[in-house]
Amino acid sequence: MTYHRNIKKWRQNLLLLISLFVLAPAFLSAQESVQKNQLKFGRLLRLVDSYYVDTTNVDELTENSIVHLLSELDPHSVYISKEEVQRMNEPLQGNFEGIGISFNIFKDTLLVTTTIPGGPSEKVGVRAGDRIVEVDGENIAGTGIKNSDVFDLLRGKKGTKVEIKVVRKSSDKMLEFKIIRDKIPINSLDASYMLDESTGYIKLNKFSATTTDEFTEAMNQLNQQNIENLVLDLRGNGGGYLKTAIEISDQFLENNKLVVYTEGTNEPKREYNATTSGIFENGNLIVLVDESSASASEIVSGAVQDWDRGLVIGRRSFGKGLVQKPYFLTDGSVVRLTTAHYYTPSGRCIQKPYDNGTEDYRRDRFERMAAGEFFSKDSIDLVDSLKYKTLVNGRTVYGGGGVMPDIFVPMDTSSYFRYYNRLRRNQIVYNFVLDYVDKNRSKLKRKYAEFDGFNTNFEVTEDMVNTIVANGEKEGIEKDQKSLDFTRVNMKREIKALIARDIFARDDFYKIINEDDDAIRKALEVIKNQEQYNNLLVSTE
Repeated sequence: MTYHRNIKKWRQNLLLLISLFVLAPAFLSAQESVQKNQLKFGRLLRLVDSYYVDTTNVDELTENSIVHLLSELDPHSVYISKEEVQRMNEPLQGNFEGIGISFNIFKDTLLVTTTIPGGPSEKVGVRAGDRIVEVDGENIAGTGIKNSDVFDLLRGKKGTKVEIKVVRKSSDKMLEFKIIRDKIPINSLDASYMLDESTGYIKLNKFSATTTDEFTEAMNQLNQQNIENLVLDLRGNGGGYLKTAIEISDQFLENNKLVVYTEGTNEPKREYNATTSGIFENGNLIVLVDESSASASEIVSGAVQDWDRGLVIGRRSFGKGLVQKPYFLTDGSVVRLTTAHYYTPSGRCIQKPYDNGTEDYRRDRFERMAAGEFFSKDSIDLVDSLKYKTLVNGRTVYGGGGVMPDIFVPMDTSSYFRYYNRLRRNQIVYNFVLDYVDKNRSKLKRKYAEFDGFNTNFEVTEDMVNTIVANGEKEGIEKDQKSLDFTRVNMKREIKALIARDIFARDDFYKIINEDDDAIRKALEVIKNQEQYNNLLVSTE
């Protein structure tokens, strides 16, 4: 017995030695190539710095070279300068350090639109509607201040102090506040409420470090309202942390079910499985996606679809199946380098092609729209060679270029929306709402103590619409009567929703804006018909 074990061990060691002898030359050759080109580039920089005809900035030349090099690899490997690192990381870390307000630059003045509940500003008495006119003794009213200037003035390390002066309509005197900066949460969960007596709704805008906690808290609140079904809205969600996508998928899948696996040339295959801690492993589940749902959103929707755990409704997702890891460079800057592909449980890689370069890759969305893909399922080019089968019921699904929904919902748009979209892009609609709420905040709060009363009784008038149209004309946006007639209902709904958000809460914005949402209506239709829901999990529409 001992003899056979020794022979087996000897063979294993021999195979290991052979593999090392085979791989070592290739490895050394690659390292020598890197070192040779490193010296070559360093030599070039020294020559430019010493002999070039004009003055040069070597730091800038190096950064431009890095950016160009990464652009030759794939569309998602990026360089982040030292100055940008913190600000780029804040949304995914889930917090920043500041005074805790949402604001808008309105009529060349810093207008507080909301205060973060429990944040430093709310604690000292700053209110929505206040105008901040002075920061640490410096006048900022009427000076052409920009959003970036506000960040520089009001953000800072936790524990540091900032003094502001505020003009409030209800006060004759300028008010002074001393605020101690603190950590301010950046929410990744936009909304959580009941769509009907048994169906909950959660909308995530990203997958950050705090998303799982936010999702769990929201689900606990929905469970108290006897939730039986869930609509998870990932439309417009561009992704985030792989770890968070796995944790959210885990909430729906049974123990040990594969969520996703990753693999690359220099990254061995790694599988990520669900655990026993899922908060919604039973109950009807709908995931909403669209052409802007990417990366982590596709991991969640792909896992739900592959395990026949629920239905995906909407339009084909973005198609990002690449994993990036951050690597710090010597000066504190960061390279987010693509290190692996990720694959859904059925083996699908949903990364869309990028062989023709970054510019072509970024035009993909417009080409998909021009081809009619957003408006008709028949316009989508499905490749037979990329067919896969779901793991429970054997439904046909596709890889390459995003997650295809089980139920297609066309984009609700046409040429008639162009006028309204111009008003929105130029802040005409939102600025009107800011002005309206600023003038009527106290009156609205007295009249509508609760959101339900506001939602039932408040109406956006024709005079309000006409004011927006007139404000647009002042900004050079010519009135388009046909477009206005076509979009009037949408415009009024959005105005009402924006007012509700400023007066009540973020959830209330979505309660109004989602009232006539085609994808949500379809989700509710399917959920309420258990037979239809079950049949769709066997064969898609």
